[in-house]
Amino acid sequence: MRKDYIISSHDTVDETAFVERYWTEMWDKVADRGQHARKIENTEEYRAIETYIRQLPASAKLLDGGCGLGDFVVYFHDRGFQSLGYDISRKTISLLQQRFPGVAFQDGDIRKTGLPDADVDAYYSWGVFEHFENGMKDCVTEAYRVLKPGGYLFITVPFDNIRQSLRAAFEAPKPFDKRSRFYQWRFTRAELAREIEACGFKLDRLQPLSKREGLLRSFMHDFGLPGHWLLTRGASRALAPIMPGALIGHMLLAVARKPLN
Repeated sequence: MRKDYIISSHDTVDETAFVERYWTEMWDKVADRGQHARKIENTEEYRAIETYIRQLPASAKLLDGGCGLGDFVVYFHDRGFQSLGYDISRKTISLLQQRFPGVAFQDGDIRKTGLPDADVDAYYSWGVFEHFENGMKDCVTEAYRVLKPGGYLFITVPFDNIRQSLRAAFEAPKPFDKRSRFYQWRFTRAELAREIEACGFKLDRLQPLSKREGLLRSFMHDFGLPGHWLLTRGASRALAPIMPGALIGHMLLAVARKPLN
């Protein structure tokens, strides 16, 4: 696994407090730009798990671990599921509770949700488990605990793809900056499989996602092309369908199931 860092002006030492503050600010910015209104059926994440969702009973309970602006939570609620959104940002959850009073949102740490054992039929989490420096084990262990036997876990994490591995091998070490803070882990297929299976899950599927985002980052970081250029964005859209996910996928999806026994 590889660590990614960010430069932060926050002087908060405690990791949990830092993560909450960072994501509260991030969700505020996204909401202000109006980027939270997504058509869920068109997202890669939904298309990747749709077959599994269709197998769930109509009364199934779904947990979103790190729900952000809550779009998936509202989508599943509107389709009749028991839908719960869980996020570390208290401000974001408070605003969601005000905006969607009929939808269940709760603030807290996904490593210790306080939910009952075997409480949910499916647990999904998009780009969250990687943000704790001591690793994702606590997140996966808690997901295993709250899932019913036979329940599904769907997660995405940053993918340490072939491009990333080659870049790391040939990139000169960066000078240390005292403002650096841990941001996330990146995983190979084998590493993610090992983390999930070590907690008792049976892995069903691994799939690279976000090839267009991976191409955009390659154009920016490897070739110095501005990401907002029409040419850059157009080229990433045109090339993404034909590029191998193992080479350029930005995120890695895992689908796993808690054994029945």
